[in-house]
Amino acid sequence: MNSASLATRLKDALVSTDDGALMRYAFFGLLVAAGAFVAVDLREMSMANASIPGHDPLRTDAPVLPPALTDRVPQAPPVQPRSPPEVLRQPIRFELGSGGELLAEGSIDVGAATRFAQEIEARGEYVKTVSLNSPGGSVDDALAISKLIRENKLSTKVAGKALCASSCPLVLAGGVSRQAEEDAVIGVHQVFNGGQIRPSPEEAMSGAQNTTARIARHLDKMGIEAGLWINALETPPDRLYYLTAEEMARFKLTTGAVATAEAGDEADHRSGG
Repeated sequence: MNSASLATRLKDALVSTDDGALMRYAFFGLLVAAGAFVAVDLREMSMANASIPGHDPLRTDAPVLPPALTDRVPQAPPVQPRSPPEVLRQPIRFELGSGGELLAEGSIDVGAATRFAQEIEARGEYVKTVSLNSPGGSVDDALAISKLIRENKLSTKVAGKALCASSCPLVLAGGVSRQAEEDAVIGVHQVFNGGQIRPSPEEAMSGAQNTTARIARHLDKMGIEAGLWINALETPPDRLYYLTAEEMARFKLTTGAVATAEAGDEADHRSGG
């Protein structure tokens, strides 16, 4: 096929594509391009360090909760999570409680998705909501858990003073309904799927772009506005961009009103509980 013919076909394809689709393609193109810039940072960092840099909550020398993104001075999160670091550093565990609520607490280690699938296979008929309390971890496992949550038509939530950071919001995005209670701590930053072996600069760049594209595609399928991940791409892996309730609603990461303890008490009172 010559260049003129290719140009003609591309032009015809663009003319036949609606404006909304063009906007989505353009936005995803920007996301992937942003991923390339992240990869450049990773390339420079990988040449200066013996291991992949970033926030790994399973490492005891890494902070479970990075400081907020600021111009100069790191700041504390808006609310201190209730769980101690040693609990959040443990590989994620799943515990079924009352009312069909499955607690998912701990770091998303490699293999977490397999354990989650086994839990759903064994007791999935009783599970209605997955309650998250995690500093993040493996992107691959977070995406797999999120997809399984959506396939099983489960809801997701982050309770008050619970944590959902790094790759954890990808899991939150899987719920058919998604709730963040008042004082829930939810944050995003740059993520990169790597192993323990130091990657070459080319491998680091390719991996960052691939991961960015997969995240963007997943969020689109889950009905989440792509602008959510722009904040992640702008935030270094040793910092967090803490999302406000208004931002989560605007990006459609949450659905419906923010729950509060007082609202629950009033509902119980009205129902005679």
